[in-house]
Amino acid sequence: MTNENADDPGWDVPPEAEFMPLIQAVARMLKTCRKESGLSVVEFADVMGYGEDMIRKLERGDRIPRPEFLDRADDVVRADGRVRWFMEDVEQARYPKRVRELKAVEDRTVEALIYSNHNIHGLLQTAEHARALFEMVQPPYSAEDVEKGVAWRMARKVIFEREPAVALSFVQEQVSLERPVGGRATQRRQLEHLLEVSQLRHVSLQIMPTDREEHAGVNGRIQVMKFADGTAVGRSDGEFYGRPIDDPKELRILELRYGMIRAQALSPRESQAFVERRLGEL
Repeated sequence: MTNENADDPGWDVPPEAEFMPLIQAVARMLKTCRKESGLSVVEFADVMGYGEDMIRKLERGDRIPRPEFLDRADDVVRADGRVRWFMEDVEQARYPKRVRELKAVEDRTVEALIYSNHNIHGLLQTAEHARALFEMVQPPYSAEDVEKGVAWRMARKVIFEREPAVALSFVQEQVSLERPVGGRATQRRQLEHLLEVSQLRHVSLQIMPTDREEHAGVNGRIQVMKFADGTAVGRSDGEFYGRPIDDPKELRILELRYGMIRAQALSPRESQAFVERRLGEL
């Protein structure tokens, strides 16, 4: 019996997607291997736990398959790695272009300077917190788009696991920790996660108190990503029209401003104590 309520094995292919040839190639390989195995669409759908219509969409290239679906399908149709071979490419294709570009930058980064003033930065969010933020967007996202957004955001967290470790410096506004996004339980888990992350040796987390009279971050968010070859890219809401920059002179302005923000914020140890006190209040 098929399971129409099982986790969706993929996502719709966006119109005129630049990776359409890849998805079509995956679809042809999946269909070819399924036929070679002697399984009908109905039999394959039954074994995989999905509806017949969903399998046909995947074999037509109308859906982007999840990598884990391809991994299991390779065994089911005895493809000897021909289906599994596409997993890495499909993992990238499932992300929108802007997310792929952002992740490509993060994959090259050896040091990051990040100041966030309104929300907790995406790299620091729990899945629950991220989901609550996506659900607040107006006009509202579909349920599928919300889950896509959460998956894309969580996929970027591999930056914490890189070897050699990436030096990550975060400064968060106090208000971003106090807003109960998703409810008190979600807020508690988010704060607990911040404490865990702040204890990593290659991560510095600082809190900018709301009562500071002087604040170098009044022009908005700042992000500077430095690469191993000595180059870098940066962006700030209130400078250079918010566009990405790589000119050394412009980057120095952002680094200077970020350095002042760090000096005005609580120290990493004071920031951990602040988060612990906030948890105690919940």
